[in-house]
Amino acid sequence: MSTVDQSRSPTESGGNRLTFETLISDLSSRFINLAPGEVNREIESALRRVCDHLGLDLAVLWQWSVAASGVITATHAYAQGGLPSPKELHQEQFPWVRQQMLAGRVVVVSSVEELPAEAAVDLETCRLLGVKSNLTLPLAVGGASPVGALGFNTLRAERDWPDALVTRLQLVAQVFTNALARRRADQALRESEEASRATFDQAAVGMAHVGTDGRWLQVNDKLCAVVGHPREELLQLTFQDITHPDDLDVDLSHMRQLLSGEINTYSTEKRYIRQDRSLVWINLTVSLARTAAGEPRHFISVVEDITKRKRAEETLRQSYAEIERLKDRIQAESDYLKAEIGMALAHHEVTGQSAVIRKVLRQAEQVAPTDSSVLIRGETGTGKELLAQAIHRLSPRGRHVMVKVNCAALPSGLVESELFGREKGAFTGALTRQVGRFEVADGSTIFLDEVGELPPDVQVKLLRVLQEGEFERLGSPRTIKVNVRVIAATNRDLTDEVRKGRFREDLFYRLNVFPIRMPPLRERPEDIPLLVWVFLEELSSRMGKKITQVPRATMDRLQRHLWPGNVRELRNVIEHGAIITTGDTLKLPTLDNAAPGVAPSQTLADAEREHIQRVLESTGGRIKGPKGAAASLGLNPATLYSRMKKLGIRPQVEGAEAPAGGPRPRAARSRK
Repeated sequence: MSTVDQSRSPTESGGNRLTFETLISDLSSRFINLAPGEVNREIESALRRVCDHLGLDLAVLWQWSVAASGVITATHAYAQGGLPSPKELHQEQFPWVRQQMLAGRVVVVSSVEELPAEAAVDLETCRLLGVKSNLTLPLAVGGASPVGALGFNTLRAERDWPDALVTRLQLVAQVFTNALARRRADQALRESEEASRATFDQAAVGMAHVGTDGRWLQVNDKLCAVVGHPREELLQLTFQDITHPDDLDVDLSHMRQLLSGEINTYSTEKRYIRQDRSLVWINLTVSLARTAAGEPRHFISVVEDITKRKRAEETLRQSYAEIERLKDRIQAESDYLKAEIGMALAHHEVTGQSAVIRKVLRQAEQVAPTDSSVLIRGETGTGKELLAQAIHRLSPRGRHVMVKVNCAALPSGLVESELFGREKGAFTGALTRQVGRFEVADGSTIFLDEVGELPPDVQVKLLRVLQEGEFERLGSPRTIKVNVRVIAATNRDLTDEVRKGRFREDLFYRLNVFPIRMPPLRERPEDIPLLVWVFLEELSSRMGKKITQVPRATMDRLQRHLWPGNVRELRNVIEHGAIITTGDTLKLPTLDNAAPGVAPSQTLADAEREHIQRVLESTGGRIKGPKGAAASLGLNPATLYSRMKKLGIRPQVEGAEAPAGGPRPRAARSRK
């Protein structure tokens, strides 16, 4: 490695060191209060003075881009005549040095020939530029990532970089770093202020800064338009001057909470008095800006004109009040007026008009003309057998009787003989020959209710019937062939039974060719009025009674009940009611005791609806007054009306129940 002429080093004598330290001190003082616009000029001047003092040939200051991550650009330089300008230097020419700067390392190279092998590109660039030795310092503030780098170079001769010199040049680098950091911060602050000003002035809502004494400090054009005061006039007023007296106390209370730190922001609806003395309703959101020391500086207010909405709400309130008055006059009229049902319905048909029932009946119509197996899933009491009957009647086999087998009702030892028959003496007690249900159903349909209850050995024979259409009676070697369509039903999850090994997977797939889910009654409450009238007609005729009225509150209770027993439970409740009814208006038992078991979980809205309805029944439908439902619930009557409307509860005639009436809904049903 070549060494430089020591006579050029400022470290040779104390006098030179003192002169250089004086230079650094002077540079530091010049940058302390330097305006951002003068930073570039002073850095260029400082680079020249340092290079002249140390006899250096080239100094370059690099900065990382704020906009593009990882990009470094030469922004300042001093070079002896004829050397490259900063714009001609690029980061691609010094990849290794760039990596060292990103890592915050100082690069000290007395001879560029000493550069490591991974710095091959940097070495080639140095050779092209004629660089003999180099010192590059990262520019970093505290422990933050470097914002740039400062490089010093010799081109005429190699030289050493003593530690003392490196330390002093690091002071120069730190001076530059601080100046650049202040300039960047100042630029970011100016850009932020400009963006804030643009947002403030161009906001689609009114915005203002209000002093802690209530005076308007800064307002935008939108706010002036909302409050109806010119900017110059508004800035001479306080917000108290234009606030409606009835709203002022609430506003002041919130502002005191902001000042005390109890809340960080608040929103309220209030009125401003415009210059023409008209009122404008506004939605006001206020927060508090504080100084760096935490002292209150000013309030930030966002104002939105909601006058149109308030007027619409008032109009709606008046309309609702008028509706309530009209409802008081017609409350005694029934919501369900009796009328003839469009089609004669026998109770063995699927009855309903809801979307889910219509979907089920469409599926039944689709599969009925085929011979495909059908698996009907659903809870107990949903009408799975009725749907099976409907599918059978719509099929080409409908002229024959559908054979029904309740697999859960048969003793496990007799299931096989019931389904497939037996010969005399097939087992102890078999005193006669018996024809099985599959033989009886030949050419027709067999309905296997609760098919999930079949024992494993019977499942094997059932699978064979489905696959081959043949079986043998118990005690007989003769194979019997049949043509039977199978419709099965279950309230179990057969896929779970398959996983647990209690139901054959191959049998499940044979039965599940066309699955249909029968929805529980709680999923189709709109069908309940229709079912009630169907059951009443049947029961009234059978009991010799004439029940022609169903109170609206009664029908509402029926529709709100969750019916764990489904349609079967509903029919039993109606039959119970028909028994205890003495006049023409249906009376019901307490639904809570109508059926045992745990009902499905209610939503919060369901529980609230049921509670309000019970209180209404206890007050005879009265809402207002000391003995009304509102007082019992601890609510304002207007609030109770609002909740009833939201929950779909219709007010009753106070003191009496209104009979249900109206045109009876037409039912969707299976076609014969």
